[in-house]
Amino acid sequence: MPLLLTEAEVESLLDMPATLDAVEEVLRAQAEGRATNHARRRVMLPTGGLNVMFAGAPDIGATGLKAYSISRSGARFYTMLFDSETGELLSIMQSDRLGQMRTGAASGIATKYLAREDATTLGLYGAGWQAESQLEAIAYVRKLERVIVYSRTEESRKLFADKMGELLGMEIETTHSPEEPAAQDIVVTITSSPEPVLMGEWLSPGAHVNAAGSNFLFKSEIDREVVRRASFVCVDSREELGLEAGSLMRPLETGVILPEAVYELGQVVAGQVQGRRGPEDITLFASQGIALEDIAAARLVYDRAIEQDIGRDVEF
Repeated sequence: MPLLLTEAEVESLLDMPATLDAVEEVLRAQAEGRATNHARRRVMLPTGGLNVMFAGAPDIGATGLKAYSISRSGARFYTMLFDSETGELLSIMQSDRLGQMRTGAASGIATKYLAREDATTLGLYGAGWQAESQLEAIAYVRKLERVIVYSRTEESRKLFADKMGELLGMEIETTHSPEEPAAQDIVVTITSSPEPVLMGEWLSPGAHVNAAGSNFLFKSEIDREVVRRASFVCVDSREELGLEAGSLMRPLETGVILPEAVYELGQVVAGQVQGRRGPEDITLFASQGIALEDIAAARLVYDRAIEQDIGRDVEF
């Protein structure tokens, strides 16, 4: 019988180290032809919308989909996990926290493979809920000596710094200067801004950038100069190009970068392409989030729920 898991139960079963491992392995499988992913599809209405994304990974014995609705009252996220051998519905789980964790994990993996080995400073654009898992994941893959955050309001960045500083046991600085986070070794944009918050001219040589907040074609958190200066550019899935990789749309349309020069993160993980070639390179991961990452995290949650006897069976 399918296992029903609530948001609180999913959160209790997830941790960042295990999520990083699960997402890294499924991205490797994707690059090696052992997993498949399909881009998000959207139904938009005057009152809201429905988004659906789906994928399959035989190595973890799972196929699945995530569906989420958006309306004036907020967003609601649900994942359905199936057994890839029998087709049996394994679980239905609420998955807002799951999505946050896998998004942070993707940036953590990109940082692990693309940031300089000696990268110790992080600049964050955005101080919301999604920024929390970005910081947590990157702090796990790199020993951070300095974290500095910028957001639109002083109150939001101070609340973020206090909360995450206590959680991770580190001092987190705040700044009112938008240029300052860009001067760090690792730079993350995780905002809802439709216009660029990060300018390429601000970046220091050798920086790695995770642009993780834009998954609509009409939204871009980074300007074209970020892409122009990048020696290496990758995404979760090349299928996103022309569909929702808003941070790359203008650079692609104006010839700043060609589609053939955009790779998948999984190719780097699998050793099929070289990302960073030298300490002065600027590297860019334009993250949209894919269903393959969701089902990897969902499989982790389901297996742990079975082991710990968490959730409730549903008989149809």
